[in-house]
Amino acid sequence: MAGMEEYIHKAETLIEALPYIREFAGKTVVVKYGGAAMVDEARMASFAEDVVLLQHVGIHPVVVHGGGPQIDRMLARLNISTERKEGLRVTSPEAMEVVEMVLGGTVNKQITAYINRIGGKAVGLCGKDGGLIRARKIEAKSRATGEALDLGLVGEVVQVAPEILKALKADGFVPIIAPIGVGEEGEAYNINGDTAAAEVAAAVNAEKFILLTDVSGVLDGDGKRISTMTEDAASEAIQTGKITGGMIPKVKCGLTALRKGVRKVHIVDGRIPHSVLLEIFTDAGVGTEIV
Repeated sequence: MAGMEEYIHKAETLIEALPYIREFAGKTVVVKYGGAAMVDEARMASFAEDVVLLQHVGIHPVVVHGGGPQIDRMLARLNISTERKEGLRVTSPEAMEVVEMVLGGTVNKQITAYINRIGGKAVGLCGKDGGLIRARKIEAKSRATGEALDLGLVGEVVQVAPEILKALKADGFVPIIAPIGVGEEGEAYNINGDTAAAEVAAAVNAEKFILLTDVSGVLDGDGKRISTMTEDAASEAIQTGKITGGMIPKVKCGLTALRKGVRKVHIVDGRIPHSVLLEIFTDAGVGTEIV
């Protein structure tokens, strides 16, 4: 009987997922993939399986990935120093070469290969391809003095051209995007992955924008996960200091996506196996939904 109960539970899980599969079939879901969800092969394989399943039930995933730890390791290996100004990484021309090599090469192709190996159809891209992500040098200022900070080749998104993503969608491919932008003169810019993902989500009118993190979601004053928040409540929580630290920029990226037309934002713990599927296809979810 124990074995039969397990099979019944699996069937109930499928039944729970059915209305969500119907609702989101044909829709686009943008996932920012990085951090804790990329630390080992088991988690990368779990994520790849989630992407392939979404694809096979008629949902159109788009993946924007990071790779900060991999960049740091390669910079150290090549003896290229890393400078920071008020906590912000400076990207020199030498460092930018490494960023392109690691993000646009090693990491991007590794994710693409995982998805293709288990039956998906994925294509690796960066913002230079087809002018996908147009960028300009970011204008940063010192928090203490207000003076300009030169962060080198760190960029901000000017425009995302969705045509190439629409073409890949029509042909059944999953775009895997490295957050590297291209400037007016063809120069490359290093762009924050969360920011790039939010702009991509807005450009493709995504039904959902999922940010994978290394915490269970947005927490309340007792340290418990908040399942659902409104846009106004999330903004207020930032202003009143209820949302702090590294969660602030993630929530702000989510709010940017919502204001530009994305229907829902999800902040999800990427350490949980199959966290993307659990968030989309279960009633309770496993992260924080902002609507």
